[in-house]
Amino acid sequence: QVQLVVSGGGLVQPGGSLRLSCAASGSISSTNTMGWYRQAPGKQRDLVATMSNGGDTNYADAVKDRFAISRDNAKNTVYLQMNSLKPEDTAVYYCRYIGRVFGITRTYWGQGTQVTVSS
Repeated sequence: QVQLVVSGGGLVQPGGSLRLSCAASGSISSTNTMGWYRQAPGKQRDLVATMSNGGDTNYADAVKDRFAISRDNAKNTVYLQMNSLKPEDTAVYYCRYIGRVFGITRTYWGQGTQVTVSS
């Protein structure tokens, strides 16, 4: 069982910045990927950025030049630094944990946090 606690959402003006944090606790696998997904009303939940224990990152094209994902493995925490925010970034942002043991994948989702970009 893995619990994810997300913080850092809020309201920001276009061009502004916001930093999200997601702390994982529980049965953390030594092999895991953590990252961020977002979902706007009426839309599917899409990948924003992920980062593995090995340091590999993956970004959605829409955010790759503006967002940066990082990890603090000592705290089992992943961050998302969001810069140059646009109204189209408005969504509920979810933290996801993916652990792998003996080829079996287990995934856990945080509750999500609202990010609103508006003037």
